[in-house]
Amino acid sequence: MFTEWDLSDYQKGQVLLFDKPLHWTSFQLVNKIRWVIKKKFKIKKIKVGHAGTLDPLATGLVILCVGKKTKEISQFMGMPKTYTGRFCIGATTPSFDLETEIDQTFATQHITTAMIEKTLAQFIGEIHQQPPVFSALKKDGKRLYEFARKGEEVDIPTRKVQIHDFRITHHNIPNVDFEVNCSKGTYIRSLAHDFGKSLNSGAHLTKLRRTRIGDFKVEDALSVENFVDQMQNTSSLNE
Repeated sequence: MFTEWDLSDYQKGQVLLFDKPLHWTSFQLVNKIRWVIKKKFKIKKIKVGHAGTLDPLATGLVILCVGKKTKEISQFMGMPKTYTGRFCIGATTPSFDLETEIDQTFATQHITTAMIEKTLAQFIGEIHQQPPVFSALKKDGKRLYEFARKGEEVDIPTRKVQIHDFRITHHNIPNVDFEVNCSKGTYIRSLAHDFGKSLNSGAHLTKLRRTRIGDFKVEDALSVENFVDQMQNTSSLNE
């Protein structure tokens, strides 16, 4: 717990771990923490950046770098990440998650535990993955979701990603709970979508939580409310 605050500590550089709330964007988190620090120390600007986005419909660990530590963001972004979550088998959505409505439904009666385990093995190691069209990746200077929301078709090249570990923790069709450890650039929504196709069905992501980035754990992260309270209720060396 923080007990004393010094503006120079932030300016020299700090790495802060946050448990991002559901429905928040990573940019909203950055803006909120920047505003809290500026208000605390009565300053006009301070550098704050995130080391990897997390979708609004996901919760969990986000690393924020403050001050001179923002120069090290790329180091944190390259670290492997661990997620837990849930797929819904038997239906797809255009966004591969709950951001959009179900567009197709598929049979699930043929899916067995053995089939799930066999399919799982196909997704461990280096795989080719197509990012969701509802994503912030850029093509021709525009975000992919800008094309998607206008109903415009866009060619999205596949990319190589590494799935270090992927296991099913529980399943009761249509719901399949999982844990995955993967490289930078992996889209778990795409993993859900492709997993469903490999089962000769369909799937979309209904729940996602990032629990680890490298050696950093979400258990050690602050909530936004906790950070705000600590900043408001502790003394500062600059006050």
